[in-house]
Amino acid sequence: MKKIWGLLIAVLLFSAAAVPPPVQAADSQLIIINKSTNTLAFFDNGKLQKVFKVATGKNDSLTPEGTFSIVNKIKNRPYYKSHIPGGSKLNPLGDRWLGLNARGTYGTTYAIHGNNNSGSIGKYISGGCVRMYNQDVHWLFDHVRTYTKVKILHSSKSFPVIAASAGYKVASAPAAADKRTGSFFWKK
Repeated sequence: MKKIWGLLIAVLLFSAAAVPPPVQAADSQLIIINKSTNTLAFFDNGKLQKVFKVATGKNDSLTPEGTFSIVNKIKNRPYYKSHIPGGSKLNPLGDRWLGLNARGTYGTTYAIHGNNNSGSIGKYISGGCVRMYNQDVHWLFDHVRTYTKVKILHSSKSFPVIAASAGYKVASAPAAADKRTGSFFWKK
């Protein structure tokens, strides 16, 4: 009987070690993309960490609006449409891709990504994705977790107000206003 219990315990321990840990929900993070101002805000642990300028769709219908999740993070994604390898200076996607589960896709069509034309940032120019300066998307890529919610909308409200209305728990009063975007941020 002791051998059976010992074998059963060994099997259970081995099974537990073989099962990957559950995916950690990214409820403590939120990204808001305001198409009215072409800005992206990154919240972490209730605080607005950074605001970035972005580019969005050439026309209003191209960049989807709603709440999505980052479902994949890819370095050096190829630009399949024109057969441009990942990491190439010619790649219009830059070298970081944060795929969104928008419009029935699973991070393969819509994303927050870098670009090879920094002059496009701040404009309505993309085919539907959200473009960032490469150094900005590198920072975001390193800080954001998969399954972080991404809210894309048009709004005249501040980022903390948008976040709170989306059910995100925003920390206490902001410390100051960002003069470039009118959004609030917290001092660390």
